[in-house]
Amino acid sequence: MHGSLRSTTTEPEKRIPVVVHAPDPISREGTISQLRQHPVLDLVDEADARGSGVAVLLAESLDPAVLALLRRIVRSNGLHAVLVVSLIREAELLDVIECGVGTIVWRHEATGQRLLRAVLAAHRGEGDLPSDLIGRLVSQVGTLRSSAAGASGVQPSGLTPREIDVLRLVAEGMGTGEIAGKLSYSERTVKNIMQGVTTRLALRNRAHAVAYALREGYIS
Repeated sequence: MHGSLRSTTTEPEKRIPVVVHAPDPISREGTISQLRQHPVLDLVDEADARGSGVAVLLAESLDPAVLALLRRIVRSNGLHAVLVVSLIREAELLDVIECGVGTIVWRHEATGQRLLRAVLAAHRGEGDLPSDLIGRLVSQVGTLRSSAAGASGVQPSGLTPREIDVLRLVAEGMGTGEIAGKLSYSERTVKNIMQGVTTRLALRNRAHAVAYALREGYIS
């Protein structure tokens, strides 16, 4: 009888702490209202999200204050960041990635389901960039790499062929499951490869790892 009682007891599902930053009260409350529809998310103050949660930051465009806030959110408070923005200029994109932001959503696409997907991706450390931004990132990093060509005789080092294969597919916009299927790996193997790359090279997330691989000439 005790065994049957034990079998009906389940652990409560762990919810993801989420904090919202917005430039005005209407945008903030609207975003909170959309996110509250998803039971897996727990809307909290920033102090309660520190170290394990996700910050959703809304902005029309990027300026020094927004970039400073992103750096504080990621580096000082240890949060994953989702940037919901209307405009990113090409010259600003790499700055955002190197702040530690791997998940970006266009404001005009920020439905409740799209925000949920972004928060879950950020919390897993996988990142989620719009396909047009991936192309712009490739172009931006390619320009930087070309301008630096010949400046040093040192060849790029630090990535194994297996890591390069995974990063190339990340750059094409594939998720963990798709990469695992394409390379005949388990999803755990793909996650371990990405974690190894980001930890060893002190990179902040998948998008930062892709930017590194592009800039160093591993993928193009």
